[in-house]
Amino acid sequence: MNISSKLLPSALILAAIPACLSAQVTISGEIRPRTEFRHGFKTLYEKNTDPAFFTEQRTRLIADYKSDKFFAVLSLQDVRIWGAVSQVYKSDPSMTAVNQAFAGYHFTKNLTLEAGRMELDYDNARMFGNLGWAQQSRSHDLFKFTYTDSLWTLHAGIAFNQDAMTPEPAKLNNTFYSGVNNYKTMQYLWFHKSADAFAISLLFMNQGLQVGKSDSSDVEYNQTLGTYVTLGKSKLKGTIEAYYETGMDGKGRDLSAYLLAGSITYPLVSGVPLTLGVDYASGTPAGENKDKSFNPYYGTNHKFFGLMDYFFVGNSNSNSGVTDIHLSMKTGIGKTSALVAALHQFMTAVDIPEVVNPSVNLSKNLGTEIDLVYNINLAKGVAITAGYSEMFATSTMEAIKPGNGTKDRINNWAWLMLTFKPVFYSSK
Repeated sequence: MNISSKLLPSALILAAIPACLSAQVTISGEIRPRTEFRHGFKTLYEKNTDPAFFTEQRTRLIADYKSDKFFAVLSLQDVRIWGAVSQVYKSDPSMTAVNQAFAGYHFTKNLTLEAGRMELDYDNARMFGNLGWAQQSRSHDLFKFTYTDSLWTLHAGIAFNQDAMTPEPAKLNNTFYSGVNNYKTMQYLWFHKSADAFAISLLFMNQGLQVGKSDSSDVEYNQTLGTYVTLGKSKLKGTIEAYYETGMDGKGRDLSAYLLAGSITYPLVSGVPLTLGVDYASGTPAGENKDKSFNPYYGTNHKFFGLMDYFFVGNSNSNSGVTDIHLSMKTGIGKTSALVAALHQFMTAVDIPEVVNPSVNLSKNLGTEIDLVYNINLAKGVAITAGYSEMFATSTMEAIKPGNGTKDRINNWAWLMLTFKPVFYSSK
């Protein structure tokens, strides 16, 4: 039984709620298959291997409930590679999971408490993002307090995670957290204030990472402090970002890392916006005992440092850090489509010694990436998006990347995605 058939009875019950009730109920969905050709995606393409070619689909059924005093969101999803399941089967190796399942209560018109599994998406998603590009997305299990008035907004989140190695009712002692790539405990504060031509956000996050053996509860804590600022209301607009990480990393080393980023956007002829920016993430020099490599822990990293995900997205770049000088533009094509083009020049943030002669450093130039994305809206709730990217790498990129990939082969990536977002029922 697939996820849709499991949820059909519940969906029909909700759909039968009379529209005259004060509560608002919306039942919607998403069907999003994406076909990808990977020939150097995330890392340089290795000789004597075949490129990857597959279609992965995300299917979601979303129920949204709102009343005067509380609200709730239930989002169930199924993520699968086409062909992973036999046409006739009794077991299903695909990922059927809860994307979001949370509820909130309004104590006052300003103060709200939310609890459950939810996406976190703040500012430009540098540090907290829902990772919407990935079919599985990213969710957190936590309590969240929100205070909002006409001048500013404050969010406070609290999380404490435990694994299910010893499930209830046998979980009587110990809080060791293992087997899950996650923080054990996390607290954050996010403050935001907007004005006519200026907006500023301040972020503080404290997280504890489990270390030691299974008979201990040792936790290493680190902190992230940062700000995101947007400027401009007319033609010229800009952004400024700064984040600093301190404390201890998950390996018990002292942590001191930072990110600095800024961009300027100005419309060219016909109002086409052109954006020039620089992103710098610190790295750890060779022989350094302290961890100086910046980590955008829970952000939507696919948005930054090029769409081919050579940095920070589930792969290693040898703690070299990265500087990204990027130029991008977005232009409309007719009333329903748009083209985005971006150029990235990557450099290491630290010196990379040669393997044969460590006294000599390699060039800091890692390579150049070109990204093209085209989107067309066929109808309300129906879109086609296609992309092509190519990496022109250097020998330094070869040195920092794992495996035997080579810069001398074409390193490219192409994809085509269909997105359908039906609304099955709405009491509005």
